[in-house]
Amino acid sequence: MTRDLEDFLASDVALEATAAAEHDRWVHWQSYLHGQCELLEDGSLRIPARLVQRWKRQIETTYQDLDASEKESDREQAQAYLETLRASIDGWLHRSGGNSSPS
Repeated sequence: MTRDLEDFLASDVALEATAAAEHDRWVHWQSYLHGQCELLEDGSLRIPARLVQRWKRQIETTYQDLDASEKESDREQAQAYLETLRASIDGWLHRSGGNSSPS
């Protein structure tokens, strides 16, 4: 790993970019989850049994043992993180002249 990359990964810029990407992923997941559930009178959500069974199986399955479509879904999520880091590192290197210390 190059020193610039090490410095970037140790920077507040990398941390904040990754945290923002994680929040976006969480928002996407929660929106999906809430859309799949039944809203009860007390404001709680009921997750359909078929989804509980599916997600329990996925929780108990390593990435390597997921089926092709499940792996592709995880790759799509990972791609969002990589795009965020690429954009952040490009800006960070441009501002630092390619030789900066960690924030």
